[in-house]
Amino acid sequence: MVGQGTGGNVLAAICSFFIPGLGQLVQGRIFPALLFFVITGTGYFFWVLIIPAVIAGIVHLWSIIDAARYTGRV
Repeated sequence: MVGQGTGGNVLAAICSFFIPGLGQLVQGRIFPALLFFVITGTGYFFWVLIIPAVIAGIVHLWSIIDAARYTGRV
């Protein structure tokens, strides 16, 4: 079983650092990967409006933490 802090989770967190949602995709979680990617991408696209960019930054950080802390199904 892959647990928190394993090499796979570290790799997933690094992937999510560069592309939001990629870490979840590496872990085989397609829906969260798409959700993180779309929300973050849309927020960064509208960066000039400031609020979407702040929300995108928070969701991007959440994507990294989620990939690092994922424990899988029991």
